Amino acid sequence: MSKWVLVTGSSRGIGRAIAIELAKDGFNIVLHCRNRRDLAEVVAGEITRLGCNYRILQFDISERESAKEILLKDIEDNSCYYGIVCNAGVTSDNAFPAMSGKEWDSVIHTNLDGFYNILQPLTMPMVRRRAPGRIVVMTSVSGLIGNRGQVNYSASKAGLIGASKALALELAKRKITVNCVSPGLIGTDLLSKDLPVGEILKMIPARRLGKPEEVAAAVSFLMHERAEYITRQVISVNGGLC
Repeated sequence: MSKWVLVTGSSRGIGRAIAIELAKDGFNIVLHCRNRRDLAEVVAGEITRLGCNYRILQFDISERESAKEILLKDIEDNSCYYGIVCNAGVTSDNAFPAMSGKEWDSVIHTNLDGFYNILQPLTMPMVRRRAPGRIVVMTSVSGLIGNRGQVNYSASKAGLIGASKALALELAKRKITVNCVSPGLIGTDLLSKDLPVGEILKMIPARRLGKPEEVAAAVSFLMHERAEYITRQVISVNGGLC
């Protein structure tokens, strides 16, 4: 029986690419969206064409109780996941002196609290499987080196790296790996139109934007059984930016 992987924020962008890549690897996918279920249905169609199964869960990862209720109900009805990709997140950029409390809170509560809201209910069910498992947390180059106008986002992503490394220590003896994939500037429809892309490209040794599929390839490798001795690591996909 094929294994199931939950990919949060998988209706578009990098999450969509990850879901499709994992389906190509033969995994069944639990898709997740916050509001654009129509986009998730499109991704579901692609997964079906690849010969894999899917389910769609719809909730806001920042809402702790509803996330917990929906996730636990899903695994009660269908069994626990082999893998989890924590990809969903938000940005709300502004220069720090002008950053509002709302801009700070929305990013921290979604990106950092979302780690707890997704993984805390699912950790013991994964342990009780008594089988190897995989957790991949999507971070960012911003969490490694910081980024102008993204103090909130950089803080959340740096926090995710620390949380992931700590969780990896707790789960290593259970044969559940926890790793981060840290993308740089990736060309998706979510890329801010306000970014000075031309100037940023001069800072990237590869002199180009990354592709969502290149990020998905890193996640695919970490999800594979051959990656069982890789845990507590941050894999950067950024064209040499840092």
